[in-house]
Amino acid sequence: MNRSTLAYLYGFAAVCLWSTVATAFKLALNHFSPLQLVFVAVITSITSLSLILAYQGKIGLLCSQFNQRPLFYLQTGLLNPFLYYLVLFKAYDLLPAQQALSLNYTWAVLLPLVAAPLLKQKLRTTDILAASIAYAGVFIIATGGNLASFTFDSPMGILLALASTLFWCLYWIINTKDKGDPIVSLLLSFLIALPFIFTTLMFTDGMPDLNPQALLAGAYVGLFEMGITFVLWLMALKNCERTANISTLAFLTPVMSIVFIALILKEQIASATYIGLAFILSGMILQKVLPKLCDKHMPIKP
Repeated sequence: MNRSTLAYLYGFAAVCLWSTVATAFKLALNHFSPLQLVFVAVITSITSLSLILAYQGKIGLLCSQFNQRPLFYLQTGLLNPFLYYLVLFKAYDLLPAQQALSLNYTWAVLLPLVAAPLLKQKLRTTDILAASIAYAGVFIIATGGNLASFTFDSPMGILLALASTLFWCLYWIINTKDKGDPIVSLLLSFLIALPFIFTTLMFTDGMPDLNPQALLAGAYVGLFEMGITFVLWLMALKNCERTANISTLAFLTPVMSIVFIALILKEQIASATYIGLAFILSGMILQKVLPKLCDKHMPIKP
């Protein structure tokens, strides 16, 4: 099997697993509060990532990478998993899975808008156009298609779903400065976040119910949202000839997720969700395609 085929197999496996997690979030939240789910999922992810690093012979890198930049890993740990997943799970707790999924997926069009001032990058007109189209989709989903009403079923849920995209973008922007092993860095972030998650849990919701069904749901989220799937995606990128070829697989995730939401959660998928998600995906595609089609595009300085 050549490396290109292997890359696609790793990438497709990651996409398939990520496509199930929106459904898994809702099922797990039947047993846990959002913070309790973060706690169980993070412990599971720490365990799985530790085993992977032990197999790779890289456990020794934990101390050396941390000692080089302790404050860096404190920042990343507080952003992801603590703040990002707490806010995201709360959004899923308040919204139908189809809405939370679609709104969270706008992080890709938000990323260049946030990166422009923070990384001193030029903002392209294509980024503005893509964001405008994607956030039109957000408005369609948030209003349930009633564009003239300006009424929202759960304003807090919508706000949290959109806030989660900001935390995710900030996390990835900070990570552009990370030169260490990516799996080691992810595990360090989770290890550092765990005491903060545990302390907050003790002062708020208390320890989660540890019955087998609840643990299975939380462990699934930890393994296939935070842990193993991340490694599969890294393997896909490592083996691919062109990153763009693999990254386009990510567009399958929300579409496949909607199928799982409909089949397993039995949510009636609203027409506004289909239309809004089409806008969001169109914005993401334009963001990738238009710069390559245009010989010249006029940048807008932030």
